[in-house]
Amino acid sequence: MSRRDGTLVTTTQPTSDEIRVIDNGAAPTRFARGWHCLGISKDFRDGKPHSVEAFGTKLVVFDAYCRHMGGDLSQGSIKGDEVACPFHDWRWGGDGRCKKVPYARRVPLRARTNAWTAMEQDGLLFVWNDPEGNPPPANVTIPLMKTPGTEWTDWTWNQLTIDTNCREIVDNVVDMAHFFYVHFSFPTYFKNIFEGHTAIQYFDGQSREDVRPPSNDPNKPKLIGNTSVAAYHGPSFMIDELVYKYDTFDVESILLNCHYPVAPNKFVLMYGAMVKKTDQLPAGEADQIAKGMTGFISQGFEQDVAIWKNKSRINNPLLCDEDGPVYQLRRWYEQFYVDAADVTDDMVERFEFEMDTAKPVEAWKKEVADNIARRSAQVQHA
Repeated sequence: MSRRDGTLVTTTQPTSDEIRVIDNGAAPTRFARGWHCLGISKDFRDGKPHSVEAFGTKLVVFDAYCRHMGGDLSQGSIKGDEVACPFHDWRWGGDGRCKKVPYARRVPLRARTNAWTAMEQDGLLFVWNDPEGNPPPANVTIPLMKTPGTEWTDWTWNQLTIDTNCREIVDNVVDMAHFFYVHFSFPTYFKNIFEGHTAIQYFDGQSREDVRPPSNDPNKPKLIGNTSVAAYHGPSFMIDELVYKYDTFDVESILLNCHYPVAPNKFVLMYGAMVKKTDQLPAGEADQIAKGMTGFISQGFEQDVAIWKNKSRINNPLLCDEDGPVYQLRRWYEQFYVDAADVTDDMVERFEFEMDTAKPVEAWKKEVADNIARRSAQVQHA
């Protein structure tokens, strides 16, 4: 190509192997095999049927649509131990079978709907989903969270519906850097272990004085940092044993992050917290901390949602050495989307990865110091 002054300008286009083309892929059309939490169990005990949109259908813990004429069972009523359809009063039991048709001589032989195995544990209601229709294996469990002999606050609880595939939230298990840039925390130690149906994140962090300046009140405890052991037990239920370390005592808590799919690109996210009661944290103070922690978690998820709303789905992320084992995590996660017979060893065998945090910590310390200096200069010039 020639310029007006007669000199020749050459332009080159990068070849296909020089450009990283994003593979968007598509969300899986089946829903993950495993236990899914539907919420606080006491919220379902008011004597009324509750509608839950999940797994591409509507449930009343079991399938919500009457096989007779399609009535919505969640709009019906509880009569004895059965759900009565509001359309013709057909009575359905928890095993998915029609138990009675009040105006008929007999119940039709095929009068049954899908039954969903349910479980109540730690004050939460779970349902088992398996596209193949198999019951939960004995070794696929949700561990108990409360140690016998300890006292904890009641669950605080929030939920929101998110219009994206639930793989986005599971990716956070290995994504150390986003905790600094999105959630304004400061990771100093980060390790992952995947094995069987469990994926664990070990996290140590320190306080960020540029985000939460320490109090000048000598009578108030000073936050030093935190330790976290966050484990997904199956595809959708994460238990985070989180300890906030102050200069005079520790605050032990359990955070929950769980979800269930509504559609391939829509899921309900639920999260909550409970705090261990101690001599330093009697009931009232522990309750207030639990509420505050849930509010803080809410802000964090809102920050995630803002990212998810605008990002692209990506099956081939381009990673640097300081990124986590994204591909290994996704290989682990794949086991829940294939038939049980198709689960391969590399999906469930033990995998460990400890992040080298030297470079990130160096960079983040400088950024924190620069932020504090900039704020100080602004105050002096105000």
